[in-house]
Amino acid sequence: MISQHTLKSIAHVTGVGLHSGEKVQLWLRPAAPDSGIVFHRVDLDPPVSIPASPEAVRETRLCTGLERDGVRIATVEHLMSALAGLGVDNVHIDVDGPEIPIMDGSAAPFVMMMLEAGLEAQPAPRRFLKVLKPVEVREGDKWVRLEPYPGFRLEFSIAFDHPAISASQTRAVVDLSEHAYPRFVARARTFGFVHEVELLRELGLAQGGSLDNAIVLDEYRILNPEGLRFPDEFVRHKILDAIGDLYLAGHPLLARYVAHKSGHALNNQLLRALMADRSAWELTTLERDEVPALLPALATGAATT
Repeated sequence: MISQHTLKSIAHVTGVGLHSGEKVQLWLRPAAPDSGIVFHRVDLDPPVSIPASPEAVRETRLCTGLERDGVRIATVEHLMSALAGLGVDNVHIDVDGPEIPIMDGSAAPFVMMMLEAGLEAQPAPRRFLKVLKPVEVREGDKWVRLEPYPGFRLEFSIAFDHPAISASQTRAVVDLSEHAYPRFVARARTFGFVHEVELLRELGLAQGGSLDNAIVLDEYRILNPEGLRFPDEFVRHKILDAIGDLYLAGHPLLARYVAHKSGHALNNQLLRALMADRSAWELTTLERDEVPALLPALATGAATT
């Protein structure tokens, strides 16, 4: 039986909040079986806890943000993606501010801190959310869909009217039975445009954004001296985001995810539509030999390409 996993020890990191520009501390603590993923605002007295769930999502414009009783924790998607990619089921997440630190704009720093803390199998079966029939959400020319699939496969295409993005690979496929998350997904960085950053800063947002934590583009080119980490880094980051957004379901998915020009809002609408249709999914357990590539052992990078 595939078991649930948590961390062996506490992991800690300090970074900068993307929007506040202020230092933020983050702690990941082991949690008991069936605890799930729970965020805690430890800078408040008393601390406020927000269990990860589709219903807790209140912000999807610039990130995925959770809220409970007026207390918010923003930009959870990269950390949630790392947790999903490493197969961590149960963890307490303490943060001393209103947003998760942006780090380098990818999930790789979170993967590294969790691997350093170690992963620990727990005496409880891991439950998978198995999609039983297609569920789709559309908004104009943007759409996103979940379909039955005996694993977890993501297919994403993007379309931006920008020469640097158009010249890159704008479609990507990641199947976690073939591609190790740390190697093929985690390092893809978020991206933004100079004109948008300037407007956001006038609104008091994106104060912590820089070339150190995002791919930044002007009208014609990428401004980061090092360029892209992957030829398809733009669309690969959209897959990274989707993995994090979908993990808010509370369980790893057995599904094929297909999206065109989707973002945090449509991902959350898709999860809510799925959960609202009780005939569209079921919870199931798996034996180790059924879907071996979904095991956290993939974190070692020992997967085929």
